[in-house]
Amino acid sequence: MKTSAQKRWILACFSLGLILPMTLRAQTSPTTLPDWPQKTVRLISPFSAGSSVDIMARLLAAPLSKMLGQAVVVDNKVGAGGNLGADAVAKATPDGYTLGIVTTGPMAINPSLMAHVPYNPTQDFAPIVLLAAGPNVLVVNANMGVNNVEDLIKLLKTSPSKYSYGSSGVGSTNHLAGELFAFKTNTKMIHIPYKGNQDALNDVLSGQITMTFSGLQPLLSNIQANKIKALVVAGDKRMAAIPDVPTVAEVGLKGAEVMPWYGVVAPAGTRDAVINLLNKDIAEIMSRPEIYKQFKDNGSEPSTGSPTQFANLIASDVERWGEVIKRAGIQSP
Repeated sequence: MKTSAQKRWILACFSLGLILPMTLRAQTSPTTLPDWPQKTVRLISPFSAGSSVDIMARLLAAPLSKMLGQAVVVDNKVGAGGNLGADAVAKATPDGYTLGIVTTGPMAINPSLMAHVPYNPTQDFAPIVLLAAGPNVLVVNANMGVNNVEDLIKLLKTSPSKYSYGSSGVGSTNHLAGELFAFKTNTKMIHIPYKGNQDALNDVLSGQITMTFSGLQPLLSNIQANKIKALVVAGDKRMAAIPDVPTVAEVGLKGAEVMPWYGVVAPAGTRDAVINLLNKDIAEIMSRPEIYKQFKDNGSEPSTGSPTQFANLIASDVERWGEVIKRAGIQSP
């Protein structure tokens, strides 16, 4: 027969067993709603496993699962330049259980580039939060004798249409960066589309083409080895890894900024309470040093903000890139 002390001990242990999971859940998900989430949340990535977008999705999914107290599963829906994944988000039930990682391409470029996009980027989504953005950097072969943007512009004007730039494909952000640069400098260049950034970079290194625009990460080691020369950062501030390279505004090309971005959206009609909760939780995750560093190492600058700010960015980029595509007469192949 158990003593009174033993009974109190058993009761205490039983109570602790009930209370402890609730305490842990409260510590990891302090802002869950009474009725959400109650099942697995799907996070659609519109690009293939191993891509920079997929890496970001998986960096986000694990800590978000802990905060929500439910699994967050990355679902790769690949095709049509990111359109298939974006469309899957747009057409999902707006109950908070389908989210998507989106980029500048399917949200702000493809609607003007392609003849038919099955969603409206400013009407069919509920923007949640901007995750990160990273400026393009303009680089040339180090043996060209071009030391700055002014030298390059003189060269392009001396021999119109002689020089070329490579991109990761028609309508890619680095293709549009070249068109925007040519417009701002009143010059002409030959566009050479490749299957990816690395192919374009390889031909800059070998001297087959004159230049390319790219995110910094794949360029940095070759910049540091003096195999290519960075001329300008297409962002609003200089980059810590290449502090001597000026911004486009500093060289008189304000408006030539090219900042491909990544963000999280839900289907239009998703409750504001869910949107605001996710905005708060994801912003907290992005502020963690280990997450911040991994995004930086992946070539992007973590940058959050409100759902409204992200919505405004999408709308402004739809208009901006639509104008560039129309002016340059670019059509999807």
